[in-house]
Amino acid sequence: MKILAVSDVELGFIYNPQIAQRFKDVDLAISCGDLPYYYLEFIISMLDIPLYHVRGNHASKVESGVSGDRAEPWGAIDLHRRAVRDESGLLLAGIEGSLRYNDGPNQYTQGEMWLMCCLLTPQLFLNRVRHGRYLDVLVTHAPPFGIHDLDDRPHQGIKAFNWLNRVFQPTVHLHGHIHVYRQQTVTETQVSQTWVINTFGYREFKLQLPAANQRGRALYHIEGKRVKS
Repeated sequence: MKILAVSDVELGFIYNPQIAQRFKDVDLAISCGDLPYYYLEFIISMLDIPLYHVRGNHASKVESGVSGDRAEPWGAIDLHRRAVRDESGLLLAGIEGSLRYNDGPNQYTQGEMWLMCCLLTPQLFLNRVRHGRYLDVLVTHAPPFGIHDLDDRPHQGIKAFNWLNRVFQPTVHLHGHIHVYRQQTVTETQVSQTWVINTFGYREFKLQLPAANQRGRALYHIEGKRVKS
């Protein structure tokens, strides 16, 4: 299956009627946060595919539009503190927000992030029992600690995410929050069996899920080549 992941910045070639042609082979969309609701709703309506999301630290509590006020993007599925199985069989889970640095929305201490990750784990163990694996895609706004993050407090990574990846070994961990301004910035890193990917702007990639009723890991495809974790 092909996935379109977006975060942090609106792109003209996505918020455009041509999106339906450019991304016609995409099966599912994921937002890693800090994008306006109308932008995500446009992706959903134009591509007619499911969209899963988490909120970033700059997300509005309420967004106003021509159809009224709303507290979430219409048609999108919030992954925060949830493990979800898509109709395709893909297993997703998510945690919103960033490290707390002021009194803004969707900010948490490292301890609060640890608690939310721990509360997520029963759902992941249930995935293992039902589907033979814990998780295919972890979706967060902030990156894990020491991977793609920065030294300043607002952009430091989350230590509990490193633990989640080490224990539950998702095939990919998608995050946003870290803006990319230089071509040489590292945006994709393999840590053990998990690919950590910064989705700033957008990323397209493919996952090959295990066949029905078979146990095993999803496989991540990069640049047309299959990569075994």
